Amino acid sequence: MAEPSKVIHIRNVGHEIAESDLLQLLQPFGLVSKIVMLRAKNQALLQMEDIHASVAALQYYSSVQPSVRGRNVYMQFSSHQELTTDQSSHGRNSDQESEPNRILLVTIHHMIYPITVEVLHQVFKAYGFVEKIVTFQKSAGFQALIQFHSRQEAVEAFGSLHGRNIYDGCCQLDIQYSNLSELQVHYNNDRSRDFTNPSLPTEQRNRTSQMGRAAMIAAAFGGTLPHGVSGTNERCTLIVSNLNTDKIDEDKLFNLFSLYGNIVRIKILRNKPDHALVEMADGLQAELAVHYLKGAILFGKKLEVNYSKYPNITPAPDAHDYLNSSLNRFNSNVVKNYRHCCAPTKMIHISALPQEITEEAILNHVSEHGSVINTKLFEVNGKRQALVMFESEEEATEALVSKHASTLEGNTIRISFSQMQSI
Repeated sequence: MAEPSKVIHIRNVGHEIAESDLLQLLQPFGLVSKIVMLRAKNQALLQMEDIHASVAALQYYSSVQPSVRGRNVYMQFSSHQELTTDQSSHGRNSDQESEPNRILLVTIHHMIYPITVEVLHQVFKAYGFVEKIVTFQKSAGFQALIQFHSRQEAVEAFGSLHGRNIYDGCCQLDIQYSNLSELQVHYNNDRSRDFTNPSLPTEQRNRTSQMGRAAMIAAAFGGTLPHGVSGTNERCTLIVSNLNTDKIDEDKLFNLFSLYGNIVRIKILRNKPDHALVEMADGLQAELAVHYLKGAILFGKKLEVNYSKYPNITPAPDAHDYLNSSLNRFNSNVVKNYRHCCAPTKMIHISALPQEITEEAILNHVSEHGSVINTKLFEVNGKRQALVMFESEEEATEALVSKHASTLEGNTIRISFSQMQSI
């Protein structure tokens, strides 16, 4: 192997392969500071921000064959230690940064909370029509390319958002103009989106991007994923067995499994009514559900939760569809929901309560499910919330699956497990 260099030489780069495709291969390992596309030779040179990033990338791709749009590409260290600005088609010098363009390159600093395509769209759409977004996870942070319909819209967004935080005290936006003329988006999924073409397929997430997503979610858990959660699972559908057939239904399963991710569909099997299929929105959320619910007690039965051999649940009259349900918890407050993921506890947290609610009314609503040891009614940012502690995890679980999304004095309440040990 050649002497290590910040510059990576990539061969077999076909004409159909764009700069953004190569960025997706290397951005998980660090910032790509310069790119030279050698079209005549079907080659490219990409300079990483530092040598540690280039070494990490080549170590990873020595055991995993890199592929772009079905074409294998081949990487090695370049004989160049640096790319000059003249060579680079994606340089970061000040002259290029000052040239306004409708495509913005956004770097997120101090990214304590996960940033998704949806979050970026919410932030940037206030300044014009966002046509496309491509995101990249890297070891030291997170980047996105955001394409507006017009240059003026991008200039307004740059002027208003550069240096601002998405959340209080973190996720700072560092914006510069990209010199790309058009973003190439081939899939609409959690890391890229073409808002002008909603019919694009969703791609099966490859291992590199799954690593990036896992790193992003790990931030919500305080830096590392829960012990025993790999973050690389791609199976989205679960088989749940040993259900209490007299008491269970799809909505109760939804109330429980939606604690760990968004639910697409749930189907109780006609020929095995104590079995159900649960399709989660992605593999990581499915892995969290398996991790936290295996062996949980529900309606007197110990749940078995495993990955199904089926990749998804086919839409059918007997399959309950939750894809567009407003009750899916991970449509908003994503970071908070990941942070609160845990195995069933004795304590439930109730939110979205009426302002005039009393502890007695709350007790009347949930006490049929078990012995309540203690309750506490309190207020956060002017909103009424409550903690209810049961004698056992099983009782708290029954209260959650039975009363989450139920109506109490005109309000649709929300229930989750609390990790607090006492009130």
